[in-house]
Amino acid sequence: MDATDRQNEILNLLNSQDRVEVEDLAGRFGVSLQTVRTDLRDLSARGLLSRVHGGAVRIASAANRGYAERRSLNAAGKREMAVLAAELIPENCSLALNIGTSTEQVARNLSSHSGLTILSNNINIINMMMTENPKDLILVGGSIRQSDGAIVGEEAVEFISRYKVDYAVIGASAMDDDGSILDHDAREVAVARAILKNARHRILVCDGSKFDRSAPVRICALEDLDTIITDRPVPQEFADAAATAGTRILVAGAAENESSENE
Repeated sequence: MDATDRQNEILNLLNSQDRVEVEDLAGRFGVSLQTVRTDLRDLSARGLLSRVHGGAVRIASAANRGYAERRSLNAAGKREMAVLAAELIPENCSLALNIGTSTEQVARNLSSHSGLTILSNNINIINMMMTENPKDLILVGGSIRQSDGAIVGEEAVEFISRYKVDYAVIGASAMDDDGSILDHDAREVAVARAILKNARHRILVCDGSKFDRSAPVRICALEDLDTIITDRPVPQEFADAAATAGTRILVAGAAENESSENE
């Protein structure tokens, strides 16, 4: 079977399933892992699939899921991460939260905090916190993405640049083993970058399933983050990159988070 036949068969498989694995494909075709990776790289370059850690997914599967559906994905892990994130944020401080179901969970766990000034491009967060203990709430101005209530675009970036907050809490759609933090929408990424740029302490809240996903737009590198909160141990390559960058990793639910930190 030549490369064209293999690649056509890979696409046929992805028509009937969401994901293919490199090792499975190598066994099916009787070729090396490197040959399969080359096939996937070629197909990805042609826009026919999206590569993820250990394999590839259909383009449709790589795009953001419906927002309501995303809220239910790994809900228990998100709750555990949110509890840990809220413990890092003191009372009487300012913070910014971007769009995302994980950042919404963090906001819920800040309900008992007092003296907070909260800046967000997430309409859901602002609406939620209006019913909690009195807080200073600032809704970012700009264009509204109606699918999830995100405020994005150049106006939002300019709005955020007027502020300097104590803490930033962001989410992401994907993480690569090399330390890249990724998302799908360039407009959303621009807002996340602005939030990180204008914060004194920067926190990423992202569950471990994001290592199995891919997204095309880079939010930041590990050196742009102070703390990463996730719900399972990270790949060793990622942990090593975090240690080099001086970025602390906390695993929600771990008995001793100190063992997950990078000094």
